[in-house]
Amino acid sequence: MTVYVNSAYSERVTTTDDIDLDEARLDAWIGGRLPGEGKPLSAVRMGEGTGIANALFTISRGDHAWILRRPPAVKNDPSASNIGREWRILSALNGTTVPHPAALLHCDDPSVLGAPFLIMEVVAGFTPGFELPEPFTSDSRLRRELGMAYVDGIAELSLVDWRARGLEGLGKPEGFLERQVPRWLAQLNRYRTRDLAELDFLVDWLESNRPAMSPPALLHGDYSPFNVMVAPAPPARLAAIVDWDTGTIGDPLLDLGHLLARWTEPGEEPIITLQAGGSDGYPTRSEMADRYGQRTGRDLSALPYYQALALFKLAVILEGRHAREVSLGVAEHDTSMATMVPALLRGAAGFATGRRV
Repeated sequence: MTVYVNSAYSERVTTTDDIDLDEARLDAWIGGRLPGEGKPLSAVRMGEGTGIANALFTISRGDHAWILRRPPAVKNDPSASNIGREWRILSALNGTTVPHPAALLHCDDPSVLGAPFLIMEVVAGFTPGFELPEPFTSDSRLRRELGMAYVDGIAELSLVDWRARGLEGLGKPEGFLERQVPRWLAQLNRYRTRDLAELDFLVDWLESNRPAMSPPALLHGDYSPFNVMVAPAPPARLAAIVDWDTGTIGDPLLDLGHLLARWTEPGEEPIITLQAGGSDGYPTRSEMADRYGQRTGRDLSALPYYQALALFKLAVILEGRHAREVSLGVAEHDTSMATMVPALLRGAAGFATGRRV
């Protein structure tokens, strides 16, 4: 799970996640498995724009560069940041039409750097989190194409033959939807520090309105524009889907729910934040859902359920950050997630009740 903090919130973030990467130990472990052996290795921590829930470093030897990804020093929950799971999924995606970074090396021995890590190729592109570069900023046609490219990424993912790709056992598709609310509610109860409006209503509604599960497929688990990279030049297309540590085998409509629940149309109040570059020019949620249905043939009649579930899940995860900051002495009303988590729960309730469609 990658958590991105808007600049409006980041000034209130007081927790730290300082990680020192031992370049000599890393260089010795890599050895000759990557080019540049014998040349000095350097590692530079990537900034907040890459997320705060996992640590990313650019590492280089000579003329060669790669991306190293490892868990944070402190996790909100023990199940977070599963680097081994990410390695398995990325390896399985090799040779498919799903855009992804090539995973090159994986280390599951924490004695090397203090935690498991993986090394990936560098992907040319940008993350369309809060801002868009030109020509995407001024060309509404490109923004419409970009919105549809987000949909195409998870549509293509849902079509992967996960059994043929060796992903049997990655998840437990039987009972996937039935497990969601109890699983996330149990996590919330491990660190909950405050009352949350709409929570009881949502839990009851999600349990009472659960649809029959869509046929199982490989899903990303945290799909949004923050977890993709876009090719830098037109046409609008994904260069890579990134951050696969919550991927599993389950109901792929949850990926669509994650994407569309956070999507803001012109004139709407954002649940989290506007799309990069604003809401103008992008397709509507309905148009994006139609595109997914056409690409996959899946029944989307219960889409509001998946949108509400996605926001409920995200609220639970981000409440872990709130609890962590409170434990470090930050006042409840001053944490980085003090208002965001209640906003997510209100948004989920909006999809549940039909106030937001």
